[in-house]
Amino acid sequence: MDMPTTSRRRLLQLGAAALPLAALGSALPSAARAATSPTGATLRMPAETDRHVRTFMAWPALSSIWPNQLDAVRRDIARVADAISRYEPVVVLARSGQAADARYYCGAGAYYGIEVLEIPNDDLWIRDFGPTFVVAPGAIAGVDTNFNGWGNKQTHANDAVAAAGLLGHYGMQRVQAGFVGEGGSLETDGQGTLLATVSSLVNGNRNPGMSQDQVEQAMKSALGIDKVIWVPGLAGQDITDCHIDCLARFVAPGHVILDQPGPRTAPKWVAVYNETKKILQSATDAQGRPLTITELPGPDREKMRVRVGADSAFLSSYTNYYTVNGAVLVPQFGDTVADGTAYAILQAAYPGRNVVQLNIDNIASGGGGIHCATQSQPVVPPLV
Repeated sequence: MDMPTTSRRRLLQLGAAALPLAALGSALPSAARAATSPTGATLRMPAETDRHVRTFMAWPALSSIWPNQLDAVRRDIARVADAISRYEPVVVLARSGQAADARYYCGAGAYYGIEVLEIPNDDLWIRDFGPTFVVAPGAIAGVDTNFNGWGNKQTHANDAVAAAGLLGHYGMQRVQAGFVGEGGSLETDGQGTLLATVSSLVNGNRNPGMSQDQVEQAMKSALGIDKVIWVPGLAGQDITDCHIDCLARFVAPGHVILDQPGPRTAPKWVAVYNETKKILQSATDAQGRPLTITELPGPDREKMRVRVGADSAFLSSYTNYYTVNGAVLVPQFGDTVADGTAYAILQAAYPGRNVVQLNIDNIASGGGGIHCATQSQPVVPPLV
């Protein structure tokens, strides 16, 4: 049974340890066998910067999740979809009874189309409940990471099966992972290195009874990963238990963007940043390369359009950006100095792409960002 609905990143009244394991859903699946290509190569999770076929998004469905905000959040989703459609096609999942509204809000798209696909969902966070794609020459598959509402913290009956429905619609192979997790907890360089937080994966609310090594081996098998760089994260303080995609991102192999908390950020998140930086400074990737770190400072939480306190659920992270074909989509929060700094840093990090800044204040108020609200389908590498 699903736990009562809660805002995505609302600070938890009870820590994860307070939830009985019996309430955490069904048993974990057995470890999945990795998919293979026609050449016998193991499929690997690609870098997000690789070329996309399309972007998937999801139409927020429930006013119980977004009380008094549902229309505003839908407008934000439509704005993001339109921006992406200037660079690549967009497919928006929606309940059949809400599909007409989704088509009206989103329109036809700027240059590439926006298609509304009638697959039931509950919320907009398709990064987490949608498939995580893996590819090899001549092959693609979608890894279903067994979404359980971030440890049964939110209604998710439809979201839990949306990955299977989407893959079935496109006739793509589905790989059921041998672990429970979310797409936002997985960040790769496309060359076999994965960044992840211990708090979001080695956690009894997702993977009870599994050790860190067991979770790591299951991720390696399902995603074609050679090395996992673990950072501690922080459990029980937001609904995701500290996803990596708000903290550290690969710009390219050997190069990581690190989220630097802005002024008036809560000390516990500053500690997460400091711990992560220390680990990344001494880490090497799957190829043995040390990591270059570029810090991306967050906005001043008292200078944004939405003035929030240190412990607000509002996600004021530029690091939760999304790369599309030819562009980088990043939040713009209204702190003009910080917004400008983020633009300059990302333009330097991605010199061949346009940096597009968007007002997503309504999405951010639920604790997520542009990356959380999107999932990319990569182009299949050619057979060689």
